[in-house]
Amino acid sequence: MSGAKAAHLRLGVNIDHVATIRNARGGDHPDPVRAAEAAAGAGADGITAHLREDRRHIRDNDIERLMGEIRLPLNLEMAATEEMLAIALRHKPHAVCLVPERREEVTTEGGLEAAGQHNHLAPYVARLRDAGIRVSLFINADRRQLEAAVSLGAPVVELHTGAYAHAHDSGDAARYDAELARLVAGAREGAGLGLEVHAGHGLTFDNVAPVAGLAEVRELNIGHFLVGEAIFGGLDSTIRRMRALMDKARADALGSRSA
Repeated sequence: MSGAKAAHLRLGVNIDHVATIRNARGGDHPDPVRAAEAAAGAGADGITAHLREDRRHIRDNDIERLMGEIRLPLNLEMAATEEMLAIALRHKPHAVCLVPERREEVTTEGGLEAAGQHNHLAPYVARLRDAGIRVSLFINADRRQLEAAVSLGAPVVELHTGAYAHAHDSGDAARYDAELARLVAGAREGAGLGLEVHAGHGLTFDNVAPVAGLAEVRELNIGHFLVGEAIFGGLDSTIRRMRALMDKARADALGSRSA
């Protein structure tokens, strides 16, 4: 792989919460597909959408339209259920990220327990891969979960950065250092096991740089912050600023390693 390609850190923009705002009043505005189009123009490398069991934000017709109208690859987040598998196999998005899901949670609260659910997850991973869909597992940065991903045959993992983000906001330096160290170790271990490593959840302008600077991380998926910040600065400029911060952090990290 060339140095330029290796250095590029992909940005997946999650449009779920554009749909959350739409669904608060019903109707069709704001349109998450329009948000995906704006993200493409602002430098996103992909679009992420989580189709939940209760359809609290993204709806089935959103997936149909994203597949038909957006040229960027779609990363469909979903729980490992027969209903969601059927939808994924019908639409065949570029990627499916298997995530934990509980109806009572406000947002995804942690990583998938891949090691403890091996027998449940194995047929879903196999059927998605057989359909030519790239499969990733949304997991905590834990060696046991990384090894489970390898055992399951999932080529990609997305490290849950929520605990890191909360630690950053807490002002507790020791807690922050510990969570960052956990991510650093998880990214290195995942890459060492032959996995493609992604990361996401709770990333903002203020905390993205250390994660973006990890050479083993190939993609960040960011949504809630971008949609919220767009209220004040517009979606285009918000995504462009995040893209610039990621690129700077990656360039700085590469520069420090080559110095």
